Amino acid sequence: MIIAKLVVRGLAAAVFSLATLPAHAQPAAAPPSAAQPPAAQQPFEPVTGQAGKDVIWVPTPQATVDAMLELAKLTPKDYLIDLGSGNGITVITAAKRGATAHGVEFNPDMVELSRRLAKEANVAEKATFSQGDLFQADLSKATVVTLFLLPDINRRLRPSLLELPPGTRVVSNTFDMGDWEADEKANAQCTTSWCNALLWIVPAKAAGTWRLGSETLLLTQKYQMLEGTLGSAPISAGRLTGDEIAFTANGRSYKGRVTGDTMTGEGWTATRSQ
Repeated sequence: MIIAKLVVRGLAAAVFSLATLPAHAQPAAAPPSAAQPPAAQQPFEPVTGQAGKDVIWVPTPQATVDAMLELAKLTPKDYLIDLGSGNGITVITAAKRGATAHGVEFNPDMVELSRRLAKEANVAEKATFSQGDLFQADLSKATVVTLFLLPDINRRLRPSLLELPPGTRVVSNTFDMGDWEADEKANAQCTTSWCNALLWIVPAKAAGTWRLGSETLLLTQKYQMLEGTLGSAPISAGRLTGDEIAFTANGRSYKGRVTGDTMTGEGWTATRSQ
């Protein structure tokens, strides 16, 4: 009991002595721990197979991009639009070749990544990107349209593509346009998947009734392919390559150019009938 009283008295004295110390002599309170700075945000990096609005993202091999642009015969005079531009590889490569190129991509992170990569490649002035829906993209400036989309999406885009000016080149990575047969194909000889390039050239509208000399030229058209008659003779080898037309009738080969309601070739002219 005595020991307990002594201990209590000792504790009370210690508390009293601390309370009477001047403020500067009292033990300093531990400073609050400094807040940790937020972790630096890592740059966005796409992942193969990540979901998108209409398709998943899969990278296009550089060799395939090169094959697509070769197939399109891309020049510095061209304006290329890439629908579903992903990480921007096709747009940036086209810009490096001197063309003006624009990518339309739904994923805003992809758009920012593409802009950063274009800047790093020193082609940001010629390689631009916008966030948007590929089905609503303005294609009016395009001389070349590039795609890496699924066949059903290609088919949904087909009516709009066919309304582009004759001679516009459409190039797809791997996937076709349904019954619109490609004008040319190429293989990139790469060591991965997605190595095929397909080219379509938007054809002029030549279907209808024409007056060629004293005879009637009647043409039916399925994309770039033509059938019909000249007078009573069937035509053969009928084909459009942009606004260039070729067919054979009565043993004669006709080659010319379609301009609105007129066809003109060497030694012949045809005018569309009303």
